[in-house]
Amino acid sequence: MEIFKTIKSLQERISFLKKEGKTIGFVPTMGALHEGHISLINRSVEENSFTVSSLFINPTQFNNSEDLEKYPRTFDEDSEKLQSAKCDILFFPSSQEMYPENEKAQQFDFGKIATVMEGRFRPGHFNGVAQIVSKLFRIVKPTRAYFGQKDFQQLAIVKKLNTNYLKELKIEIVACKIIREKDGLAMSSRNLRLNKDERQNASLISKTLFTTKELKNKMDVKNLKKWVLEKINKNKYLELEYFDIVDNQNLDSISNWDEKNNKTACIAAYCGEVRLIDNIAIT
Repeated sequence: MEIFKTIKSLQERISFLKKEGKTIGFVPTMGALHEGHISLINRSVEENSFTVSSLFINPTQFNNSEDLEKYPRTFDEDSEKLQSAKCDILFFPSSQEMYPENEKAQQFDFGKIATVMEGRFRPGHFNGVAQIVSKLFRIVKPTRAYFGQKDFQQLAIVKKLNTNYLKELKIEIVACKIIREKDGLAMSSRNLRLNKDERQNASLISKTLFTTKELKNKMDVKNLKKWVLEKINKNKYLELEYFDIVDNQNLDSISNWDEKNNKTACIAAYCGEVRLIDNIAIT
């Protein structure tokens, strides 16, 4: 696996590959890699001539400086995992490389889908995501880019970014299924920050989500939301931040089950000091 730390050197290598007619798969990450990330790499390796992954802890998408400071930094382990998964190229830039001094930050308008759920509780988060993803897409210019469905709202933002702002790059966005631990907890780099007791109780988040799918035929939307709130907050290790059931197309909250579009139940909860998110398709 080749490792590049500068934009120029990476672009020179990718330009050479494209001249040879190679397709490029791209998996952007912030490191602390787990099987969920590796599943994206595996799919990219299957579908492309070359696979590129980036490892960059993007400061602009953290609205909490303490959260940024505590984010796991595991470069050596991450490199080994990528190499074992047959990733061809790792891009590992510095903050200065990605955000040069005096560079004006781009602002994006994604409408309502950026202001609900995660957007409501993490102001500025999606603009930060869009900043780094747009930079990386313009640097790598991949054939396909791979994102996990665990970040349901982020995936919607990336798709809109790709369509509205980066259409000329002609990148295919590939959504990949959520990878879970044996007890159902969605794999996340943040899981590393849970202590033993927190980790045991964190699985209630996913178990509650799975149950909502079963309760759909027994409860209306309003009462199901109330049930989730009580179920999560009854556990002393957990505190619900939000639970919503949304229309997949526009992320509007649904008010009844008769609405025709596909729906997804989305949740964010604190387990101790660690914020976890998850989702499940309801229809």
